[in-house]
Amino acid sequence: MSHGKLRVFQFATGNVGSEMVGRIVDHPDLELVGLYCYSPDKVGLDAGEIIGIAPLGVTATGDVADVLQAKPDVVNFNGVWPDIDLFCELLDAGINVVTTSDWITGYHRDRNHPHPSGRKPTELILAACQRGGATFYGTGMNPGLAQILSIVATAGMGRVDHITVLETVDVSCHHSVDTWKNVGYGRPVDDPEVPGLLETGCTVFADSIYLMADCLDLEIEDIVFECELGACTEHVDLGWWTLPKGSVGASLAKFKGISGGDPKIEVHLEWQMAPKTEPRWDVQGCYITTIEGDPTIVNRHMIFPATGMPHGAWTPEYFASVGMTITGMPALNAIRSVCEAKPGLMTSSDLPLRSFAGRFHGQVPTETVAGR
Repeated sequence: MSHGKLRVFQFATGNVGSEMVGRIVDHPDLELVGLYCYSPDKVGLDAGEIIGIAPLGVTATGDVADVLQAKPDVVNFNGVWPDIDLFCELLDAGINVVTTSDWITGYHRDRNHPHPSGRKPTELILAACQRGGATFYGTGMNPGLAQILSIVATAGMGRVDHITVLETVDVSCHHSVDTWKNVGYGRPVDDPEVPGLLETGCTVFADSIYLMADCLDLEIEDIVFECELGACTEHVDLGWWTLPKGSVGASLAKFKGISGGDPKIEVHLEWQMAPKTEPRWDVQGCYITTIEGDPTIVNRHMIFPATGMPHGAWTPEYFASVGMTITGMPALNAIRSVCEAKPGLMTSSDLPLRSFAGRFHGQVPTETVAGR
């Protein structure tokens, strides 16, 4: 296995992308060779200046031709929504793509967002991978980590009967008004369009059910959606957004994978944005996986500040950056495995265990791996 640094072209400097610029620079496997920005006012600026650190010697561009000319090993795409035409152009040019956008298996994009050509996005991406000899891998947005943990947790079980993955979080630190409007937050709680917006905006979580089912050799017949909405009991000013009294400020969404007529794999999203809603959920700031079977296993995945981080630095902005880190790092840490994989459209089920590993810093990787 080669351990030379892989050349990464970063796409987007929103919430996740800005965090990932610094993470790429610090990552022992990776080298930042370019930055693509969608905002014209960022084009021409140094990447470090854009994210608020010392200059990095990388100038932002808004021209895809610059990306193709740079011939990076991989593009790390942190836009919220997939750009199928862009992905195909990059893959056609032999550039691998990893993304934290709304993509895990591609099922939900095929179903809800068909390409203008009439072809399925997965078909277009797979064809581009084959033409360019490149690989595409999507981790999803925040669900990218939960389903991987759930699959691994079943390793010691003799029988799996039912899985529930619960994301229970305070979402007020995710400062993206467009993202929350997209799922109906801020609208009147009795707006009949809200449940549909919440379902469509979160259907990537249904993709995670298909991924788990694939690994567990379970056929999913259908996925059903249920939700409860929490109405703000007073006007709420979050500092970055305001929510009127009576608007959606919390929610409990449930995706249920049906097999044999019964729900077998469920993903629940317990989100609290406003401090006072009715009903209100007592979020726990973690993922809880409950796997019923023989034996039954319950895992609680907690996320805390970095080792040595002084308590005085635990600001809302810091916790927002932690959320972006958790979202973005599964894609960065998988880059080496993706670049070394055979060309094609990959999901987490296709990658080796090492793809999900973080890195120790300050040491030189060995050239051999025990047991290989």
